Amino acid sequence: MTLAPESVPTDLEELSAEEVLEHAVERFGQGLYVACSFQKESSVIMHMLLEIEPDARFFTLDTGLLFPETYATWEALERRFGVEIDVFQGPTVARQAALYGDELWKRDPEACCDLRKVSPLEQALADVDAWVSGLRREQSPGRSRAPKLTWDDRRGIHKVNPLADWSERDVWRYIHRYELPYNPLHDRGYGSVGCTHCTKPGAGREGRWAESERTECGIH
Repeated sequence: MTLAPESVPTDLEELSAEEVLEHAVERFGQGLYVACSFQKESSVIMHMLLEIEPDARFFTLDTGLLFPETYATWEALERRFGVEIDVFQGPTVARQAALYGDELWKRDPEACCDLRKVSPLEQALADVDAWVSGLRREQSPGRSRAPKLTWDDRRGIHKVNPLADWSERDVWRYIHRYELPYNPLHDRGYGSVGCTHCTKPGAGREGRWAESERTECGIH
């Protein structure tokens, strides 16, 4: 059962990422759903959570425009951990072109994100109590005050950000410690990885929608 927003604990900020996930598993059980973007944070959270709850559930939003390296990372994580990641999708590239014209991502990136990411996310979270993201405060000014557990007003469920206070160094230290698969684009200058048409190399999130004023896809 989903907790009311006023019941969000206020003492989780002092807990470690593992402790936050332990709290989430205890509180939400199988009502907890983990978003995977196959960036480096996804590798950390998947490993960390499966150590706590082997039956944890994961999902991804397959836009149909992900990098080949991202799909390869997806496969590598499923092999490494023996999990099957649920898939939610918007319209195919061909269907989107038929409905909205070619290169919607160039003409209207907000509409493209809504179709390929935001709407599928609503489907993924329709019947869950809480979701987990890899959001970190140092990624951007807009994320700088992200709590470790918050109420997602838009979806009427809780949102867990176990890595909120982690630095880039923390993430890489964990990945190398446990020799986890990770997206090789990070080694090629991509600080953040999204869709092929809207992502370029750059530190932090500088490479996302680099030719527009857009900074988020609308998920967070």
